[in-house]
Amino acid sequence: MSGFRPGLLPTLLVLLLVPGLLWLGFWQLDRGEQKRALLARQEARQQAEALAPQALDHAEDPAYSRVHLQGRFDAEHSFLLDSRTRDGQVGVELLQPFHDDPSGRWVLVNRGWIPWPDRRIPPRFDTPDGALKLAAWVYAPSQQPFLLARRMVDGWPKLTSYVDVKEIWQLLGRDGVPFELRLAPGPAAYRVDWPVTTMTPEKHLGYAVQWFALAAALLGLFVYLGIHRAKEIDHERHEPDHRSA
Repeated sequence: MSGFRPGLLPTLLVLLLVPGLLWLGFWQLDRGEQKRALLARQEARQQAEALAPQALDHAEDPAYSRVHLQGRFDAEHSFLLDSRTRDGQVGVELLQPFHDDPSGRWVLVNRGWIPWPDRRIPPRFDTPDGALKLAAWVYAPSQQPFLLARRMVDGWPKLTSYVDVKEIWQLLGRDGVPFELRLAPGPAAYRVDWPVTTMTPEKHLGYAVQWFALAAALLGLFVYLGIHRAKEIDHERHEPDHRSA
């Protein structure tokens, strides 16, 4: 094709980069669909009938299911999940064992986020000492976070960088429900505005559009340079003929 000569290097770059950009775009679209399905499942389970704690033992996928609790917190054994932020503020999430009287089961309840601006002073929180009726939901992460160090600080409350529910029950010597429960807003809750997902489906769509736009721009530049280079080559070929005429 005499009107299109992009050259070897630009061709190789396009062959390498465009498929990757397109793959990233379709990957973002797929992630967006996954997030829509996740949000739909969360909404459906929030509307469904609440479960009893013992029902979680045999549930294959109880994530986001509502749970009703009735009992008391164990104020002597608190866990502080470190390095949690809200609105740019550093803090911790407070997790405490809760004994559900009707089922006789222990559950690990995340009471929410509390600020911790000064690391020299322990974070302040209190624990209701009476019987409570609580509404919570099951938090079941899809994968364990990557951590460089998995260590709990000695003493109580225990400062930790991760939540391993089974490990916590082993530490306490209790047969507890193997899921973290997050409180709904109420008298025993601190700040409980957990996002279901860190990125909305709309953001994934926006990123997909950007990747596709980059691929289109690269192809457009490739075509432009190929045509421009072909014209330059043709011009150089005919230039000696004009001088000899």
